Amino acid sequence: MKQFAVIGLGRFGSSVAKTLAERGQEVIAIDKDEELIHDIMDFVTKAVCLDATDEKAMRSVGIQNADVAVCGIGTNMENSILVTLLLKELGIPTIVCKAISEPHKNALLKIGASRVILPERDMGARVTNTLISIDENILEYIDLPGDASIVEFLPPKEFIGKSLREIDMRAKYGVNVIAIKKKEKDPETGEVMVSAKTNISPLADDIIVHDDVLVLFGENKKMEMLKSRF
Repeated sequence: MKQFAVIGLGRFGSSVAKTLAERGQEVIAIDKDEELIHDIMDFVTKAVCLDATDEKAMRSVGIQNADVAVCGIGTNMENSILVTLLLKELGIPTIVCKAISEPHKNALLKIGASRVILPERDMGARVTNTLISIDENILEYIDLPGDASIVEFLPPKEFIGKSLREIDMRAKYGVNVIAIKKKEKDPETGEVMVSAKTNISPLADDIIVHDDVLVLFGENKKMEMLKSRF
């Protein structure tokens, strides 16, 4: 279980906080609006009314111990940037922010945000699976009906140079390799991206190389077991 801090409890932030809590995650929710805190306090682990730009107040509630911080402040760009800078200074490993425009997104990435979400494209409940699955081997996590999911998986070192037959994901881990993509890094942010080069019909004798991304399909519980192995 990871510790999540969600700062800013508008529509986006409250949706993320509630859905994370429903998935059994530990969530501390923060906003300076007492009414918003009151509305969410029964859903999350802890809800605190404070000014998120106040470093002393943030430290007092243990924000620095969070594994992932979600900054849901969008309309006040100045506060959004200040809070993101503070989260970075507090040493939180993963910082996910909401932005209201591409320039806002670019600014947040430049000051240290791990990922920035434009809510018109990615609503809070939809991105929760990606937040939970943040891991050095996981690039994307798409939940599907029927307790199944599709995951973009960076193969560990022991997979490199081996064929799909040798790895045998289905027999060993209970998941299927449905495609192989190529990874590349964004030259500006350094973020690992997936290119358009995709092998949609991988064969058993295909060899995994260092820039491959495996697209996996399987039951959620099998995916969780796979993530715990690497």
